[in-house]
Amino acid sequence: MSATDQEQEQDSFDSKAFLANLSSRPGVYQMYDKHDKILYVGKARNLKNRVSSYFRSSGQGTKTRALVSHIRRIEVTLTHSETEALLLEQNLIKAQRPPYNILLRDDKSYPYIFISATDDFPAVRFHRGAKKAKGQYFGPFPSGGAVRESLNLLQKLFKIRQCEDSFYRNRSRPCLQHQIKRCTAPCVGLIDKAQYAEDLRHASMFLEGKNQAVTAELAERMDKAATSLNFELAAELRDQISALRQVQEQQYVSGSGGEADVFGCAINSGSISIHALFVRGGRIIGSKAYHPKLSLEGSESELLSSFIAQFYLNGAREVPASIILPFALEDADVISQALTEKTGKRVQITHKVRSDRAGWQRLAQTNANQQLVSHLASKQNISNRFLALQDLLDFDTAIRRMECFDISHSSGEATVASCVVFDENGPLKSDYRHFNIEGITAGDDYAAMQQALERRYTRLKKGEGKLPDLLIIDGGKGQVSQAMTVLESLQITEVTVIGIAKGTTRKAGFEFLVNGQTGEESVIPADSGALHLLQHIRDEAHRFAITGHRARRAKVRKRSLLEDIPGIGQKRRRELLKYFGSIKEIENASIEEIAKVSTISAKLAQEIWLCLHPDS
Repeated sequence: MSATDQEQEQDSFDSKAFLANLSSRPGVYQMYDKHDKILYVGKARNLKNRVSSYFRSSGQGTKTRALVSHIRRIEVTLTHSETEALLLEQNLIKAQRPPYNILLRDDKSYPYIFISATDDFPAVRFHRGAKKAKGQYFGPFPSGGAVRESLNLLQKLFKIRQCEDSFYRNRSRPCLQHQIKRCTAPCVGLIDKAQYAEDLRHASMFLEGKNQAVTAELAERMDKAATSLNFELAAELRDQISALRQVQEQQYVSGSGGEADVFGCAINSGSISIHALFVRGGRIIGSKAYHPKLSLEGSESELLSSFIAQFYLNGAREVPASIILPFALEDADVISQALTEKTGKRVQITHKVRSDRAGWQRLAQTNANQQLVSHLASKQNISNRFLALQDLLDFDTAIRRMECFDISHSSGEATVASCVVFDENGPLKSDYRHFNIEGITAGDDYAAMQQALERRYTRLKKGEGKLPDLLIIDGGKGQVSQAMTVLESLQITEVTVIGIAKGTTRKAGFEFLVNGQTGEESVIPADSGALHLLQHIRDEAHRFAITGHRARRAKVRKRSLLEDIPGIGQKRRRELLKYFGSIKEIENASIEEIAKVSTISAKLAQEIWLCLHPDS
């Protein structure tokens, strides 16, 4: 391979590592070249599926192949819905004018629902194009299909006509739509103007998200249908309720107004990710991810405080009237005063916000968490940390594969062990395993670890998988000794065993290692890449163990997931299910949508969402 080829390979975008940790949520992706210039902006209902499509080995057009050849970095911004992704995509295209996007389109490229203001009996129609006619425009919608689905639903609920004016004016008797109960037939006078106007007003209020009466009525009908064992009707009503929620979905990308910079902050495994959303005129016009060097001597608050001060005070960066953070800063008043003096206008720094601003705040934090996962999984980052761990443990050969075990249970109930696997590319999720632990004394973590290790390595000894170079135990001498005993009994000698245990403060950065061979304990420098890699795999094993335990506990108890959420009794569970129709729909709902249920406060809605999304 020539020097030029080697340089190009090193400079190329590592799509495999990026896609392995990309979220499947809705959002926007921005592609950059080697000069960090924007190439393309796109939206997706499922980011992982959409971005993966660019890197298929075949079936790509000339333009797509040219675009992919120039990609060196991709940034993603998660949103609550596809509609929010569409609005953010519009804002970014207009602001950045990426060369690979089709010629800049304005809002007329997107579909709307239109209600005329000039007819006695206005129709509700699909609209795409310039908004010249006098009337109400609702949208934009993510796609033409979304508008048609909404129109179909509105026709069923409100029976407003959707026919063309030429068809409407030439009727002498009701058409088929009236016969199937989808129109009140104003064309032949079967409804008076006042009643039709009232139905139209309700339809307009519904599209604006101001009226919950239709949803409540459908929920009541669904409840009665289920009680009378008419499950087919109940399922139809459940689907209608789901569609109703999608139409009136809250859109935090375009809010009611205001300007702010909104920050999320995530710290883990020796790395920090800060994600900024830039809001102007109530609209998110852009976002940016930052990964400053982490100083472990400082607290989370001190780290963010240092970043914010440098972000605004060094250089000529625009300072908005409001800076929204994920948590309080001890010196927020000092920074606020300095920025006020610099700009000549009052600058407020806050972390307690409501409504649209709370939505922006959660979105920034979600993106910070996602960016941190991607950063930790980057090929260069993983490679450097593997080399540091190899040096620390005095390995003669490269560490190619690591496995880490952890145990999770609730006072001994539904014990589950996790095994996570890392290779030189980071987490190898296809090789992760859960082990349901049986036949031990409740709460005996040593026996649980022994059973999990025996089951795992008996299979590997038989050739049903690969043995790791390094086995990591989340625990101290006792757990490590248990692992050594299991490996010795299976005559496995080629696997190195270490334990990673929390220090006396139990804070990240103060862990110590336990040598499986000698039992000796040693402390790793807090800024060591080797420690950060061990923290990463340890935390991933812990997360995976908790996920498995919760799933097993719910299955054993045969309970609804809602029953394990504090503050959710029988009445609130019933109201939630009436409103959404199913547990799945509750899981798919945003915090704001959950809070629309009459018995659920905003704070409780957030607790419900967090309990249903433990990995967020």
